[in-house]
Amino acid sequence: MQMQKSQLSRRTFIAGSALAAVAATTGLSLTGCGSSTSGSSSSNGSTGTVADKLTGAVAYTSTNVNPIGNSSALMLAATWHVFEGLYDLDLHTYKTHPSLAKGEPTKVSDTEYEVTLRDGALFSDGSKVTAADVVNSFEKNMADGTYGAFLSFIESVSAKDDATVAFKLKYAFGSLLQARLSVVKVFPASLTEDQLKTMPIGSGPWAYATVNGDDGGTMVFEPNKHYTGEYPAGAASMEWNVLLDETSRTTALQEASVQVMENVPDANADQLTAAGASVEYVQGFNQAFLMFNTLKAPFNDKRVRQAFFYAIDVDKLIKNQMNGNATAVTGFLPKTHANYHEASTVYTYDPEKAKALLAEAGATGLSFTLLTNNNWVKGLAAQIKNDLDAAGISCTIQEEKIDWSKLAESDSELPYDVMLTPGDPTCFGNDPDLLMTWWYGDNVWTRGRSCWKKQEGSRWAELQGLMQQAREASEGAQQSLWNQCFDIIADEAPLYPLFHRKLATGYQPKMIEGFEPIATTGLVFLGAKVRK
Repeated sequence: MQMQKSQLSRRTFIAGSALAAVAATTGLSLTGCGSSTSGSSSSNGSTGTVADKLTGAVAYTSTNVNPIGNSSALMLAATWHVFEGLYDLDLHTYKTHPSLAKGEPTKVSDTEYEVTLRDGALFSDGSKVTAADVVNSFEKNMADGTYGAFLSFIESVSAKDDATVAFKLKYAFGSLLQARLSVVKVFPASLTEDQLKTMPIGSGPWAYATVNGDDGGTMVFEPNKHYTGEYPAGAASMEWNVLLDETSRTTALQEASVQVMENVPDANADQLTAAGASVEYVQGFNQAFLMFNTLKAPFNDKRVRQAFFYAIDVDKLIKNQMNGNATAVTGFLPKTHANYHEASTVYTYDPEKAKALLAEAGATGLSFTLLTNNNWVKGLAAQIKNDLDAAGISCTIQEEKIDWSKLAESDSELPYDVMLTPGDPTCFGNDPDLLMTWWYGDNVWTRGRSCWKKQEGSRWAELQGLMQQAREASEGAQQSLWNQCFDIIADEAPLYPLFHRKLATGYQPKMIEGFEPIATTGLVFLGAKVRK
């Protein structure tokens, strides 16, 4: 199997102030803004205390706890702890490892594989994990509008017996099979629709105790006492405080009321290290991108879209707004990715070229509204506006929480011009096919949102053909085909990144051990323990 692995570069701030030492020696209460859990029993039978708790401050909200097709930054991270796939991804390396599976898939033919379940695997209610549960989980996700595109290579899934799952594929997919199977998390087939939406259970090391993913809410997890896998719960309980506000998250880590903080603001890194915390930056695929309404003139002309990228001084954005913690785009993938390719079109700051492209497209004097998501990307908008204005593109900023329901596929023209928003599908995996499928496949992004599939004269169909050829190709032939895809995406730019971001995660090293930051959204506490 080809290994899709990013070489994770880090810039680490480590300080040893007295605060963390005091926290470790005096047993500071680790409760955050939400409820606390005490006196619960751990999976090994010992009795936990309030201090025997893993705690985090998370940066995203969601009310969708359903594991089927889950794509929210908060709840997807939660599923990594509550559920298992046949295979799971190590989010630090993007290597796959058997989870519910007993070992590697058994190849029957190029399009037929069998997977045997791990002996003794149980859900958190004590019921046995069966092949029928796996089949049900796959079929539900294959029918889902989000995950279905990732699983389109599967013809059928069936239970050969109680412990063996049989996969029939539409075409050979061996080089990517294991990583793609990891997308599906397994739950009991007996769960009702209501249970899936409110308090679903899995076979992972943790189980939901309290689910409140609203801003200011708390996610509380308890150990799955029936867990038989490699990563047992490392504490008597785990608690995530949902804090959208950057200052609130920073304060929580600074005061050591949580051990880990997601999405550290660059401006607060030194403040946190002075309080004894470590702040690590990990280069990944995470990005701020521009998405165009390609059915709306003049954004249906790729020259206009290209003009935007030449007009924006990305190096200045990285230096000033990102404090240097991002990398300019030279291709769809960051340079640290194993499948990196420098695109045939690389955008550099060139306002005169931007003006020339606009003139060629007959779009001189263009005025538009930049719909800006009200999260971290809003800090980029002012400079982007100034750069565009200087290139003769009159920009009005409209900042709001994006209502994605308004951007679903429609017979009417979607209500926006250009959007500035962040995204990162590497929370699902990082093989090139998956990453391209997310934004450019036959799904809500291209039928609605960018509408690129519907744009007259677009190269969307050409891209789909090349992506399909790559799926069916041998490992040696895939890279050349993917490179052609990357070139089309850069040239057409219906949705394209401004930069690849280094994600910053903060933690108190004297309060937690076995914790490592990742390059995508979410926190991973698998293998982590409270430092005694």
